[in-house]
Amino acid sequence: MQTLKDILFGVSLKSLIGNREEGVSGVAFDSRKVEQGFLFVAVKGLTVDGHDYIEIAVESGAKVIVCESTPKKRNESITYVEVDNSSKALGIIASNFYDRPSEKIKLVGITGTNGKTTCATLLFELFQNLGYTVGLLSTVENKINHEILNTSFTTPDAVQLNSLLSNMVESGCTHCFMEVSSHALVQHRVAGIHFTGGVFTNISHDHLDYHKTFDEYIAAKKLLFDGLSSESFALVNTDDKRGSVMLQNTKADKFRFGIRSMADFKVRIIHNTLQGLELNFDGTDVWFRLIGEFNAYNLLTVYSIAILLDEEKEDVLSGLSTTSGASGRFEKIDNKSNVMAIVDYAHTPDALENVLKTIDDLRTKNETLVTVIGCGGDRDKTKRPKMAEIAALLSDKIILTSDNPRSEDPKQILEDMKMGIPKSKERNVMVIEDRKEAIRTACNLVKDKDIILVAGKGHETYQEINGERHHFDDREVLGELLN
Repeated sequence: MQTLKDILFGVSLKSLIGNREEGVSGVAFDSRKVEQGFLFVAVKGLTVDGHDYIEIAVESGAKVIVCESTPKKRNESITYVEVDNSSKALGIIASNFYDRPSEKIKLVGITGTNGKTTCATLLFELFQNLGYTVGLLSTVENKINHEILNTSFTTPDAVQLNSLLSNMVESGCTHCFMEVSSHALVQHRVAGIHFTGGVFTNISHDHLDYHKTFDEYIAAKKLLFDGLSSESFALVNTDDKRGSVMLQNTKADKFRFGIRSMADFKVRIIHNTLQGLELNFDGTDVWFRLIGEFNAYNLLTVYSIAILLDEEKEDVLSGLSTTSGASGRFEKIDNKSNVMAIVDYAHTPDALENVLKTIDDLRTKNETLVTVIGCGGDRDKTKRPKMAEIAALLSDKIILTSDNPRSEDPKQILEDMKMGIPKSKERNVMVIEDRKEAIRTACNLVKDKDIILVAGKGHETYQEINGERHHFDDREVLGELLN
């Protein structure tokens, strides 16, 4: 139980009608989750306005209502708190309710279009190898040391986030590594959170269904760095020209990493093969299991963060050399067919191009490369033809198929993708709507030492069609068919 005046600390108030000493037993912004003695925050969402559910929240036991406009009809036994921005207030209130857990742990937030999950996962594995009790908040899974928790969003809502961080602190976690999405930043899901460090990996075409313009998308990512304190560090990829934009106006200590540019942290690629990477960090050569230049960036990012967290170089490189990376990220599928089978989460033009160029750089060109690719429904439509074009230009054969069509007609998504196929490549393209049949066809097209890339879904174990999730795992299907 917390006192209202304590959990309003740091919230910008317009007015307060009622009892500032009111006891609060819980915080919710979904009226269905309200219990007796709760504080309910009325948040204006994209499709639902929490202000329409204030009376329901009161009937369910809410004692305090936080809102942007106080209801005309008020209940005298209820305390009403009026604020400018309910979403931002929710983050601060949730942090205060759980006793500001982010201040009791070394929390590093990672944002960017590509690499977030791999970097967060590698950091989690590395710091466990270094002997720490660690937390992970990622697209693939949330973990408190060895305990795995389910996740459905890249960044949890403010209440879930602070609850998770509080549990981590109680479990003895000293560090937590967290993906921070652009949606979460714009929606103030990390308001009230103290980050030890903020990290920018890169930025490319994605989420323009939500942010509308690329400039808005960049501005969303920059919010993480604008919110850092002077006690924090800001680390950016200086090989991406937007890295310097992230550092503008931040109060944090500024650091840069890169392969091609002048930077505080650099790495040199010695060998890049389908078996792994050999990299040189300041005169020290190390072999890693991960593949491709994009993973050289991921490893450099993780190395830089670890050094900024005061770990020893030798310990960091030794620990990193044994890590395997995130599930569904350039994951090789073992099989008896002697085929190089790869599953990757690449669902943006830039990520797909990175994966295909990596394969192209490392192959002998005597193999056939077959790419299976789709695009998600109810998402940015402008990237569909670009994805298909990249796949057609960098593969020997491609099969266009369904990803997660969600509420859209899969046939229309495939038509949108086909618009990007160059005429000179049309004969190399097949369209098979059923994803399992598409993968089966790819397996039938290859022979010894050929390469299959199944892209777009990576770690996901479902396919979402008309609002329902059906079990589907690219890794599982590909492995079964090849074996």
